[in-house]
Amino acid sequence: MKRLAGVAVAVAVVFTAPVPALAQDEVSEARVRKIEAEVRALQRKVFPGGDARFFEPEINTQQTAPNTPANATSTTAVTDILARLDAIEAQLQRLTAAGEENHNAMSLLEERVEALEAANMPTPVTEQTETPSSEQAATETNLSAMTGGESEPDELPAAEEQAVAGPSEERLAAVQEIMKPQTDDAGDDEYTYGFRLWNAGFYPEAQQQLRLFVDQHPDHWRTTYGRNLLGRAYLDDGKAREAAPWFLRNYQVDKQAARAGDSLLYLAEAMIALEDTNRACIALAEFGDTYPALASGRLQDQYEANRQNVTCN
Repeated sequence: MKRLAGVAVAVAVVFTAPVPALAQDEVSEARVRKIEAEVRALQRKVFPGGDARFFEPEINTQQTAPNTPANATSTTAVTDILARLDAIEAQLQRLTAAGEENHNAMSLLEERVEALEAANMPTPVTEQTETPSSEQAATETNLSAMTGGESEPDELPAAEEQAVAGPSEERLAAVQEIMKPQTDDAGDDEYTYGFRLWNAGFYPEAQQQLRLFVDQHPDHWRTTYGRNLLGRAYLDDGKAREAAPWFLRNYQVDKQAARAGDSLLYLAEAMIALEDTNRACIALAEFGDTYPALASGRLQDQYEANRQNVTCN
């Protein structure tokens, strides 16, 4: 009898061992359902008259809910988590690929911009030593000789100033219509006003205004533009001899300045206007050697036109 009693006890232990776990799952499920019911009740209090499309009917679904085994519930939860992780990893892969594509595209754009900027920049000129070569010395001498050895423009003689007829009232009224800008940069205002006068065809007034600008603002970043435009104001006014010294000076002061190359090319144009073929060819050759990027880029049309207007050896 004792042996039979022991066996009965063992069997009872084996068959009743999972009961606590199952009971615990049922209690947890009941608590979750209770919480969900309370949340729905709270939603209806906060949002009275809630649409049935967004709020489930307040009925007791506990009796009709299927009794899902604990192992099935756990398996379903794990499967859902794995599916969500797979979706997150796929999304991260897509974002990473898109980021790499954007980075590559930006790198290509930066390379193209750098290449375009390099193509528009004049080729750097090697800094001359204190003792230049004979060829360089000859070029500088010939360029200076274009203006009689003077790289500094001369003042307009007083007699010539007195001989110039005064402007008419109509011209004065037209000039007064051109507004002078008023900004925080006085130098830029002076240059811009001179440019507007030149652009309107008032060359003598532009000459006076631009001369005032370069004299009062010798270190302004616009000065290279001012000297070049002053030469053009004389050249467009049919005064090539007065224009040449300004072009030469602007080129010689700083060969890397923004308008140094333009001035050298306009110097050749002034020599062509003066029918000085030799000096025009010297200026054109110097321009082609010193500024190959400009000769094949922004100033290509003007460079080719000047070369066609003169026959060089």
